[in-house]
Amino acid sequence: MQASGRLARTAGYYLAFIALGLAGASLGPTLAGLAAHTGSRLSAISFIFTASSLGYLIGSFGGGRLYDRVPGHSLMVGVLVAMAAGLALVPLIPVLWLLIAARLLVSVAEGAVDVGGNTLLVWAHGEGVGPYMNGLHLAFGVGAFVSPLIIAQAMRLSGDITWAYWALALCALPAALWLARLPSPPRRRIAHEAAPAAPAESPALSGKGAVRQDPWGNPLVALLTAFFFLYVAAEVCFGDWAYTYALSLGLGDAAGAAYLTAAFWGAFMGGRLLGVGLAARFCPERILLGDLAGCLLSLGVIFLLPRSAVALWVGTLGLGLSMASIFPTTYTLAGQRLSISGRIAGWFAAGASAGGMLLPWVVGQLFEPVGPRVTVWALGVDLLVAAGVYAALVRREA
Repeated sequence: MQASGRLARTAGYYLAFIALGLAGASLGPTLAGLAAHTGSRLSAISFIFTASSLGYLIGSFGGGRLYDRVPGHSLMVGVLVAMAAGLALVPLIPVLWLLIAARLLVSVAEGAVDVGGNTLLVWAHGEGVGPYMNGLHLAFGVGAFVSPLIIAQAMRLSGDITWAYWALALCALPAALWLARLPSPPRRRIAHEAAPAAPAESPALSGKGAVRQDPWGNPLVALLTAFFFLYVAAEVCFGDWAYTYALSLGLGDAAGAAYLTAAFWGAFMGGRLLGVGLAARFCPERILLGDLAGCLLSLGVIFLLPRSAVALWVGTLGLGLSMASIFPTTYTLAGQRLSISGRIAGWFAAGASAGGMLLPWVVGQLFEPVGPRVTVWALGVDLLVAAGVYAALVRREA
């Protein structure tokens, strides 16, 4: 494949991942607006998080199989258009269960875009995919950072979330148009035949061969899956509830809360860039230790000064910076300790998706009866358990 063709395809995948980040970070800042559109309480609307994570899981696993069977760009274009159409319809639905169903379908498309970007990029670049894969996930961070800013401006100008969703929907179309004119890369088979893709937070999977035993018969796989569950639970929970948390405690207006969410994803993006340099200098165990310590310290600032907007901003920036490299670093650690097969990667993806489903839903059920601070308590418990799992991982490999 000529270099110009590879770069053209890569640009299309980057555009697709920017759109994926825009869509993925839209739910938290628009949650209150969606609740108002459907006349729902937060405890009820929080089921949308569960539906989104379930849809993402379905799209990831189902999309992986489809990319093996049909031309990759045709499928990618189809799911990008479906994602755009779903986003455009979401703010127009006045019934909660229909809204949840629509958001589930949007997330199915998101999961398929995620799989497509990872898989097709590997097929386009082969063994030299490493730097391009880092760029792909940086593109996701760019979209996640910009999304709350678009939402804040749209709400400021129109007073509603409808135009925000329509703007995000339009942003998915350039990637579809770009990829529609390019031929799909040929499917590659590599020696270890790793899983074709992982969630949007992960790099390309690598390994040395298939591990044939039952994954749950391997304690290391179980510990890593549990760690993915706990980490993604914390990331998704804070990203989705930071907006409502700030608004409920009077620590910002609607625009300010949206900017807070953007600050989290902006720090996340900066942490991803910083993580590239750190990975070249330190082992994964040390990086993860620093990340977990940073998360707990940042959350502690928010916990100790619950009525301070400055503390919330400081803690938010610290959490984004500290969380950024946990997912790819954990995959690096897994690749060093295990031969990553598609089956094992599937368990990691399932654990991550389950965490993204469960904790945001739990917070949604407790947010009104207990109060907004339940968000910080839930995150604290989750991160402390994650630290315990990390200690077990290190002790097992010592």
